[in-house]
Amino acid sequence: MMMKKTLPVILVLTLVFACESRQDSLETWKKEIEETEKEFSAMAQQEGIPAAFLAFAADDAVLMRNNALVVGKEAIKESLGAGSGDNASLTWKPDFVDVAASGDLGYTYGKYRYTLTDSAGNKQVQEGIFHTVWKRQEDGSWKFVWD
Repeated sequence: MMMKKTLPVILVLTLVFACESRQDSLETWKKEIEETEKEFSAMAQQEGIPAAFLAFAADDAVLMRNNALVVGKEAIKESLGAGSGDNASLTWKPDFVDVAASGDLGYTYGKYRYTLTDSAGNKQVQEGIFHTVWKRQEDGSWKFVWD
């Protein structure tokens, strides 16, 4: 008789702890993605835009630039190689981070600022909104698959 009364209580407590554990995991994964995004942005400032994009891109990453797709890390490398080099800077910060309940995909969005200095020293500034999709890699790290 006692077992019949305690079984529902045990089930309810198990569900409560499972939900709390899942929420903790979601928050942990969001923080991982946010930290990865910060490291990505910092690397773009310190080592340049091409180096950062190549370091944080998954092998099958896709960039959408000028209404065209750049598919795969090798194509991204070629595309960025023709870029503006040391006379450009890119800064951004996510305003929002979310992650799938499975913990294998997440996304961010926020504002970016791209500054290009021409040979005469004139600065051209472009501001906009970015959206990045992140995928957990086999080693546990996060790499972007869409930007």
